[in-house]
Parts: sequence; structure tokens; C-alpha cells
Amino acid sequence: MSVHAYILIQTEVGKASSVATAIRSIPGVSLAEGVTGPYDVIMRAEAPSMEEFGHTILTKVQAVPGITRTLTCPVTN
Repeated sequence: MSVHAYILIQTEVGKASSVATAIRSIPGVSLAEGVTGPYDVIMRAEAPSMEEFGHTILTKVQAVPGITRTLTCPVTN
């Protein structure tokens, strides 16, 4: 069973667009868009397991320059 999650991302001022563009290139990411409100970018990603999700997606997302905070919300279907 694969793991799907949304990740809410806060960025440095003026960095939302470049962060979303960088995140779109990460394998497993199906959506990365700028939004308004308390978060600047929302993304959706999928991996075969939670362990793979952490190793292949989260570590790459958190390494993107301009990100200040993330909140991972796994889908519970």
C-alpha cells in the first residue's frame, strides 16, 4: 500500500515560486503550487511506504533553499 501525503510549506519572503518549481522536479511529487494563507506552497506526493516517503521525498524537500518550515499531512483513505 502506498503512502500519499500533502506537505504544507512556509518559505522565505518572495521564494514561494522558486520553491514550488524546485519541488516539482522531485520524483514522487505530483503537485506543487503556491497558495495564500499561513503557508506559501502546498504539495502532494506518493511513495511505496512511509520509510521511503521520508528518505526519497521529505529529505529532498527539506533541502530546497528558501523553505523555513514544513508540515506533513498523510492521507488517511
